[in-house]
Amino acid sequence: MKLPFSVEQFLEAFKNYNQSVYPMQIVFYLLAATVILLSIKKIANADRIINVILSFFWLWMGIVYHLFYFAQINKAAYLFGGIFILQGLLFFYYGVLNSKLSYKFRFDKLGWAGVLLITFALIIYPFLGYVFGHSYPASPTFGLPCPTTIFTFGILMWFDKKMPLSILIIPFIWSIIGFFAALKLGVHEDIGLLIAGILGIIMIALRNKKITYSTYLNKI
Repeated sequence: MKLPFSVEQFLEAFKNYNQSVYPMQIVFYLLAATVILLSIKKIANADRIINVILSFFWLWMGIVYHLFYFAQINKAAYLFGGIFILQGLLFFYYGVLNSKLSYKFRFDKLGWAGVLLITFALIIYPFLGYVFGHSYPASPTFGLPCPTTIFTFGILMWFDKKMPLSILIIPFIWSIIGFFAALKLGVHEDIGLLIAGILGIIMIALRNKKITYSTYLNKI
């Protein structure tokens, strides 16, 4: 399927966004560091703070990037923006209002898989972008949909209790949409997006099943 915009227009949208919102890119890294630290060293209301930040990430991507920048070259961005806004509201509903999303890093397979995805999103992704010729400001920085979705999956792998699987639907759908669009546009660093989506949904679903089984045994 032919995309309604060129590679040049796509990269120009990143350039316009990055130049307009600077220094928010630095703020996003600081917020990501806060999420990581609060997942490792828990304090009072740590989970609520984490979910407020994740909610902010998705609302920002939906409103600022999709509606104000990407929509200039692709009208589908209005639909994407609405979906991202919905995901931000889901994080706020489940994680802030109902305390159903809890996080804690553990030295297990899920924990290290989360470390891998988080490292990819924050460090490896921009490095690969540079190698592939996507230099700042005409590049997808952290705080934009693809690297931030990878980061989100990484943090979700650190979940501490049974997770509502509905929180995974939109990030997983975007991991597919973003990956195949990126292939057409030559953004090869987004291969990590599809890996994050598949790895995340499978490993979290299996962990959920294990938690459910353990809860059932404890009731017997």
